[in-house]
Amino acid sequence: MIIGVPKEIKNNENRVGMTPAGTKELVKHGHTVFVQHMAGENSGFSDDEYVAMGAKILPTIEDIYRIAEMIVKVKEPVEPEYDLIRENQLVFTYFHFASDETLLHAMIKSKAICLAYETVRDKRGELPLLIPMSEVAGRMAIHEGARFLEKPQGGKGILIGGVPGVKPAKVLVLGGGVVGYNAALTAAGMGADVVLTDISLPRLRYLSEVLPPNVKTLYSSSYNIEKELPDTDLVIGSVLIPGAKAPHLITKEMIKLLKKGSVLVDVAIDQGGCFETSHPTTHTDPVFIVDGIVHYCVANIPGAVAYTSTLALTNATLPYAIQLANNGWEKACADDPGLKCGLNIVNGKIVFPAVAEAFGLKCD
Repeated sequence: MIIGVPKEIKNNENRVGMTPAGTKELVKHGHTVFVQHMAGENSGFSDDEYVAMGAKILPTIEDIYRIAEMIVKVKEPVEPEYDLIRENQLVFTYFHFASDETLLHAMIKSKAICLAYETVRDKRGELPLLIPMSEVAGRMAIHEGARFLEKPQGGKGILIGGVPGVKPAKVLVLGGGVVGYNAALTAAGMGADVVLTDISLPRLRYLSEVLPPNVKTLYSSSYNIEKELPDTDLVIGSVLIPGAKAPHLITKEMIKLLKKGSVLVDVAIDQGGCFETSHPTTHTDPVFIVDGIVHYCVANIPGAVAYTSTLALTNATLPYAIQLANNGWEKACADDPGLKCGLNIVNGKIVFPAVAEAFGLKCD
C-alpha cells in the first residue's frame, strides 16, 4: 500500500502522524511511505531520518494526498485539505466529527473512508488510540491551569501547591477516565487539594484506592458540582462519550458560583466542550474570559509537547496502521471488530451512530 504522512497545518499542531521508526516498520512490511517535506521537523524528526528508515520525501501536501492510498495524520483535516481528499482514500486520524458539522459534510462529500482514532476499541472495550493523548492532555491540563492561575495571566494569583502556612489551590476534576485520572494524579503530585467526580461508583472506588490521599472522590451530579464550585480555583473538564458530543456539566448560571480569577480547562473541547461557555481556542490565543472566569479551551493540547506526543501516538497507532496496510481497510475491519468501531464515514455515508445522532442525520 502507498501511505502518505502530511505535515499538520492546524494552528500550532506540531505533532506528526508517524515517527521515522514507524515508517521503517511499514516499509519492512513491503509498503511505500511518502512523507511531506519537513512534516516531522516540529516533533524533532528530520527528513533525513525518515529517508534513512526507507521513506520517500515529497515537497507539498498536495503531492502527499495525490499519491497516497492511506493518509496517516494526527488531527482532523482542515478546510485547505478538504478538496485534496479523494473518493475511496483511507484517512486514519482523529476526527471528532460530533463537534464539527462542516468537517462532517466535507468528508461525506469526499466519499473517503474516515477511520477515527478516537472510536477504535480494543478487546477490553477501551479506546487504545485515545488513551496516550488523553494521558498527555490530562497532565498538561494541570500545568496550563496552574499557569493561568497566576495573576499576570488573569487568574487569582494562587500557587497550585501552596507553601507552608498557606493552603494549596483546590482543583475539581470532572470525569474519572484517563484524562481525569492523569489530571488528578498530576495536581495531587503538585500538592493541590483535589476533588475528582464521576458517575460510576466502581470507577470511584478504584480511583479512591489508587490515587494519593489528597484526592477525594465525589459522585458527579449537578447538585454536588454546584456545592464544590464556590471554593474551587481550577476546574478540569474531562468527560467523554466516545464519538458523541460532550454534555455541559457546568452551565452559564453555574459559572457565576466561581470566584473571579478561577480557571476552567476544557479538555473535552474536541467533542464540543463540557462547559456551556466554552469555545475552541488555540495555542497562539489559548484563553478567554467570561464573567471573570478564565477559560482555556485549546483543542490540541498535546501538540505543545510534540516530541513526547508523537512518540506516544505512534506507539499506539502503528499496529493498526500495519493491519490496514497489510490487509486493506475492509478485511482489517472485518477481522478486528474493535478497529471497525473506528469507521465513522464510508463512501459518503455515516456509519457511526453517535456522529449521526449529534446532528440528527441518518446512520447506515
